[in-house]
Amino acid sequence: MALTDDAIAKIRSMVQSGELPPGARLPPEPQLAEQMGLSRSGVREAVKVLESARVLDVRRGDGTYVTSLAPRLLLEGLGVAVELLRDDTLLEVMEVRRLLEPMATGLAALRMTEAQLDDLGGILEEMRAAADDAEKLIRFDTAFHHTVVATTGNETLTSLLDGLSSRTLRARVWRGLIEGNSAHTTIEEHHAIYRALRSRDQLLAQASALMHVNTSEAWLRTVLAANAGPA
Repeated sequence: MALTDDAIAKIRSMVQSGELPPGARLPPEPQLAEQMGLSRSGVREAVKVLESARVLDVRRGDGTYVTSLAPRLLLEGLGVAVELLRDDTLLEVMEVRRLLEPMATGLAALRMTEAQLDDLGGILEEMRAAADDAEKLIRFDTAFHHTVVATTGNETLTSLLDGLSSRTLRARVWRGLIEGNSAHTTIEEHHAIYRALRSRDQLLAQASALMHVNTSEAWLRTVLAANAGPA
């Protein structure tokens, strides 16, 4: 493991320094191992790890390349990590969402095109039609918030919030809302966000998104408390 860690560190250093820029082809394994003064097995394992992290792209029969290093690739694993979090840390995820999502929504109010607003309105109508179907609501809710944040043009922010808004987290919230007969109220909160975006009101969009995240957080607390049962 120590040799693999050394190999990972050296390859990362080559990428960070620009010696291996995005799209560059790595030297063949024997040459790379000799160049770094490490064993071929250590280099091989390091490449596997960095491939999993989406830093490298191994193309069978062609070679190993540095990926685009785009945020959507490098932050892809965040969603998987959130899915694995225990109940007692999910509320921390919601807290991070509360810090980021309202600001992103306010920024979107200034940057969304009319076509993007029309698309968002269509998603909102789909949500209304699926008010009692948790699976559909999860899908449309995900699309709604992704659409909003993606229009900021900030790929890092979009990737972070996509990862923080995992399917498991959304499922728990929406099922709790449906069971508590509050799904329609939350859909109206989405409508409030949409109206603020349509009016290009940055502060109102930010406030509407904050209220919505607070509602989701409150329901998640309710669901987690119910699952925990009596002390």
